[in-house]
Amino acid sequence: MRNILLLCLFVWAVWSIVLPATSYAYIDPGTGSYVFQLLIAGILSALVSIKIFWRNIKKFFARSRNGFEQGQDGDE
Repeated sequence: MRNILLLCLFVWAVWSIVLPATSYAYIDPGTGSYVFQLLIAGILSALVSIKIFWRNIKKFFARSRNGFEQGQDGDE
């Protein structure tokens, strides 16, 4: 019970520090479009990285399977 109380107190403290009641911030359209471009670039680069990584995994297993079918030395 004590741990739950301390956890709730900690979460409340962090919440009140990180998220103030009022915010006087302005995000202009240029900043919004820049954040959008960063988001799209991050998603696309992650997809390309996954594609390249997956291709390397497929090549590795294809070589392993072909090596076992032809024999260990691959002369057949």
